[in-house]
Amino acid sequence: MTLAQSKVTAQGQISVPAEVRRRLGLGPGSVLEWVDDGGQVLIRRAGRYSSAEVSHALFPAGPPKARSIQDLKDGVRKAMRARHARG
Repeated sequence: MTLAQSKVTAQGQISVPAEVRRRLGLGPGSVLEWVDDGGQVLIRRAGRYSSAEVSHALFPAGPPKARSIQDLKDGVRKAMRARHARG
């Protein structure tokens, strides 16, 4: 389904149709991303990612293993000692 069309100027610029600006909440200074998605290019408002994309970026090898509260406390304690160690 085509939402709208834009024409490219001689300088390579396009206008974003009003309906698209309203749907994406775009205003002056908004940044758009052009994403290569296999055989097509997607245009989206920058900074809007799905939770799956965020999870994959943070944990490329899969979700981290579960840890106990005591493991977390020990890790924080160790990091604080290393950070504030007098050398």
